[in-house]
Amino acid sequence: MALNLLFIGGTGVISSAAVARAAALGHRVSVLNRGVSAARPVPAGVEVLPADVRDISAVRRALGSREFDAVADFLSFTAGHVRDAVELYRGRTGQYVFISSASAYQKPPARLPVLESTPLRNPFWQYSRDKIAAEDVLVQAYRSEAFPATIVRPSHTYDATKVPLLGRWTDIHRMRAGLPVLVHGDGTALWTLTHSRDFALAFVGLLGRPAALGESYTVTSDEFLPWDAIYRMLGAAAGVPDPVLVHVASETIAAHDPVRGPGLLGDKSHSAVFDNSKIKSLVPGYRAEIPFSEGAREIVRWYDACPREQEPDPGWMELSDRLAAWALA
Repeated sequence: MALNLLFIGGTGVISSAAVARAAALGHRVSVLNRGVSAARPVPAGVEVLPADVRDISAVRRALGSREFDAVADFLSFTAGHVRDAVELYRGRTGQYVFISSASAYQKPPARLPVLESTPLRNPFWQYSRDKIAAEDVLVQAYRSEAFPATIVRPSHTYDATKVPLLGRWTDIHRMRAGLPVLVHGDGTALWTLTHSRDFALAFVGLLGRPAALGESYTVTSDEFLPWDAIYRMLGAAAGVPDPVLVHVASETIAAHDPVRGPGLLGDKSHSAVFDNSKIKSLVPGYRAEIPFSEGAREIVRWYDACPREQEPDPGWMELSDRLAAWALA
């Protein structure tokens, strides 16, 4: 049965893949955002409703009297954002899906694999704490008024445009130049990378499902890799099968880089292995099919075809040189 779906966002790494999947399945899809991404254009036949999601009056005008089978919100990040969403979509949708984050799960994890029942606590990263607070608002709305909420927690999801390394493309530039590349910790922490097209298979499958109301779902790949292997897979895809990897404590990197530091200490420095049994029970056909070795080749092909995206980050170049020299001294 075709569903009437609204995606808040719709042109990001995760949301664009979900929009494409929903449209391919024949659902009626609308996206609401400020503008279309050149990197991830909206598929033909998808309606674009232009509005700034933070401008509630503009959103109301864009939506008019429309109602939806499901609303998927990729652009709410705080409790305040979600309170606004509850007001906007109360009585307008049969399901409101909030995209939270697997970084909200307990850090450091007391046990692996991580389950939906794993406590939500992250003392390191404000982004994660904001997602937890937003979830609290939704849970309360579901309990007090049966607001049709579903919570989805993706982990590190990527597409061809996103290099999942600390230095992003700069690290691959360094590999190709024969320069040392920083890896946090000892490189053995396990990490789960999920291609956005795989995420979309599960995500679209839970839309319009009454059984999903009031529930939360982790949606990730079942492949987990040590960080050293992730760096080496990207190196191999870039023609550098044996890159020079230098291990530096996460705390040291964080102390020198306040931008990357919170996400490193609050997420990437901890092993992340997930149990996807719950989403598979709702979407029986779900199986992540794209191994990162394939995803790495896709990333390098995309960047090699886009020279303008290959400009190294001067700040990360300098910090990498300095910390690598210190670690190797």
